[in-house]
Amino acid sequence: MSKDFIPAAKPIIGDEERAAVDAVLVSGMLAQGSEVAAFEQEFSQVLLDGRHAVAVNSGTSGLHLGLLAAGIGPGDEVIVPSFTFAATANSVALTGATPVFADIEPEHYCLDPDAVAAAVTPRTKAIMPVHLYGHPADMDALGALAAEESLLLFEDAAQAHGASLGGRRVGTFGEFAMFSLYPTKNMTSGEGGMVSTGSDEVARRLKLLRNQGMERQYENELVGFNARMTNLHAAIGRVQLGKVGGWTEQRQANAAFLDANLAGVGTPKVAAGAVHVYHQYTVRIGAGDRDRFATALKDEYNIGSGVYYPIPNHRLPSFNIAADLPVTEAAAAEVLSLPVHPSLDAEDLDRIATAVNALAKAGA
Repeated sequence: MSKDFIPAAKPIIGDEERAAVDAVLVSGMLAQGSEVAAFEQEFSQVLLDGRHAVAVNSGTSGLHLGLLAAGIGPGDEVIVPSFTFAATANSVALTGATPVFADIEPEHYCLDPDAVAAAVTPRTKAIMPVHLYGHPADMDALGALAAEESLLLFEDAAQAHGASLGGRRVGTFGEFAMFSLYPTKNMTSGEGGMVSTGSDEVARRLKLLRNQGMERQYENELVGFNARMTNLHAAIGRVQLGKVGGWTEQRQANAAFLDANLAGVGTPKVAAGAVHVYHQYTVRIGAGDRDRFATALKDEYNIGSGVYYPIPNHRLPSFNIAADLPVTEAAAAEVLSLPVHPSLDAEDLDRIATAVNALAKAGA
């Protein structure tokens, strides 16, 4: 096998990021400081239409602190999808509240508003959809349901930097939203998360919670955490923020190429009015062939892929909850994410399309 391996995902770190980190090291100001403050301000302007942005040390911390800042705690229920990374439900459980798993709709893999409506109980406090793979959830319908039932609406936007629905950016719909800055996301800070909110009070509580409950040193107002982002991580994030728009356009162009050139697999669908940022380009492989297909793609064509996510959250040992989620179960058995990251060139994309079509035709 002579051709280079094409990974499913690839962080892009260049000279600018290295120079930014070096400048922080030279300054000696390594912990949370001016770089973090600048990153928050710039993230707010570039991706959040001026909403508050609060930087933390991981996406999971962002969800956890966002829920706490919004008042979620023991006795509450938060409706979430089971078809997502475990951090979504984990963050709810970490507050002492209960994650209630609802099914997804089959085209975009996001929470089904009808399934959410059926899951509401007197203990339900909030709905937290995930903008999975970079496609926005149906925030209009979920927002209307939340208003009708007097529920809070949150957003897990870990994979959706720059996505939008009806001209409105994700991260601006809910009481709070969280963006992950993990290395393989559409942009990274090395590790980290950014929480957005339109509420001054939630923003203040987020800042307290990430810093041991302090606004002023040694004057702890509440029990908090050490969930601060460092200047080192923020310096990387600031550079990446200047590049994410161009990278998103490249992801969308790569996805359009695959849309036009793949045959025999179910390609991603985009809702009317939605802007998909393709954190993942996810196809459907039916008839129980997904795992064999992924193995052949790597072994025969040296192309990576990913399964996000093979075990729904409700069936993980950490939750082990009986739930009737047929659309979720079907997706977990059939989805396969193909490379569309910005480092791909035309030859890479042609290789991917050729390999997928050959395997689909052969019934791999």
